[in-house]
Amino acid sequence: MQIGVPKEIKPYENRVSMTPYGVKTLVSQGHQVFVEKGAGVNSGFEDEDYTKAGATMVDTAEEVYATADMIVKVKEPLSNELSMIRPDQIVFTYFHFAASEALTRGFMETGAIAIAYETVEAPDRSLPLLIPMSEVAGRMATQEGARLLERPNGGRGVLLGGVPGVPPGIVMILGAGVVGTHATTIAAGMGAQVYLLDVNMTRLRYLSEIMPPNVITVYSNTHHIVEILPKVDLLIGAVLIVGAKTPTLITRPMLSLMKKGSVIIDVSVDQGGCVETSRPTTHDHPTFVVDGVVHYGVTNMPGAVPFTSTIALTNVTLPYVVEIANKGFERAFAESKAIQTGLNIYNLQGQSHAPECGQGI
Repeated sequence: MQIGVPKEIKPYENRVSMTPYGVKTLVSQGHQVFVEKGAGVNSGFEDEDYTKAGATMVDTAEEVYATADMIVKVKEPLSNELSMIRPDQIVFTYFHFAASEALTRGFMETGAIAIAYETVEAPDRSLPLLIPMSEVAGRMATQEGARLLERPNGGRGVLLGGVPGVPPGIVMILGAGVVGTHATTIAAGMGAQVYLLDVNMTRLRYLSEIMPPNVITVYSNTHHIVEILPKVDLLIGAVLIVGAKTPTLITRPMLSLMKKGSVIIDVSVDQGGCVETSRPTTHDHPTFVVDGVVHYGVTNMPGAVPFTSTIALTNVTLPYVVEIANKGFERAFAESKAIQTGLNIYNLQGQSHAPECGQGI
């Protein structure tokens, strides 16, 4: 199979979808990999590294899309990329269709096949291609939140860990999945007082046992959220419903309960956000203020640490890329439940559909 790796063009997206090691693995199994020149530079991988791994380097994205049977990306195709996608071409990337009707309809018009990283499910119902980026985003959420709480960055001037004689900052984390757990780990490690909310009592019991004493687990409902909000310095939205729009847990009127200069990091903004006032932002303009509360809605947080993120992403995506390349799409789809759950859009008899097994629409 011919596999294409284009350079990411989303603003400040520094990751690349495949390391030179990934290329070498595919080439060793008889496949041809076309990499756009400069695709890996911001992740710390030079063109020469890809050439040594056996890649064919091409000058433009147009050449990648025109040649490849399968495109492997990091982020969803932007409008000018959609125009390059060919009917029946496989595109394997993070799509988050639930958050964008325009992207969904635009991709359906290409007649191509969309396999979304974020809906690939393992037998235990975990999301193996979402987990590493969620781990990065969760850790970054606390890191960014702590930075934004500094007065020069618009925050209240709170040090999350406090100092002797001064109480620590208070963090509320909505969602105890991968993002929430990693955000909690960092916040607790910094010495903050952390309220971790979720509706899964089994999960809360487990985390209550393994987290340090400065983490308080709370069943998530509107009453408890409203009760805690006035204390909060940093709120992290880490809610995920696979393949669906994130429910709104923080409404605009609830912002009036928060302190001026407090910070919201809505990691779930990719799927619509769990805060009503959230909206997608970029690394060059990451924040905005609503009712005195600083909002951060960067949709590709791991893009800020591309060396770590690219290696972590290739670690988990490569086995699926190899499986599709070795078997072809139809056989891989028929034999792999994980790929079936990852399929979001496919072309059947000239019309694109969103199959029941795909959960991204």
